[in-house]
Amino acid sequence: MGMLPIDNLQVGMVLASDVQDRTGRMLLGAGAELTQKHLTIFRTWGVAEVDIAGVDYSDDEPPLPAEVDPAALAAAEEALMPLFCYSGTDHPALRELLRLAAIRRVLHGLC
Repeated sequence: MGMLPIDNLQVGMVLASDVQDRTGRMLLGAGAELTQKHLTIFRTWGVAEVDIAGVDYSDDEPPLPAEVDPAALAAAEEALMPLFCYSGTDHPALRELLRLAAIRRVLHGLC
């Protein structure tokens, strides 16, 4: 699961999860097909990104440095997961923070 920036949304896309404004108020439920009106409402209420069904976000992930072994990275991420027990990694920023911390751990031989 990942998030698509509002500027990349198109009419007809289907939401994979609910969209809420900055205060947590529900704007549109999962499964809804986007219309131009929805896109305008999202911009009005400050929604920056939404989760779209059927979009593979794995292609958006930056490449690993050549010296980072994917197996070592997975082990480092597993070792770091207890640090994310309260915040989780559902948000893209937290997922990226975990990835960067794991890369640093591998590069500095801490795992």
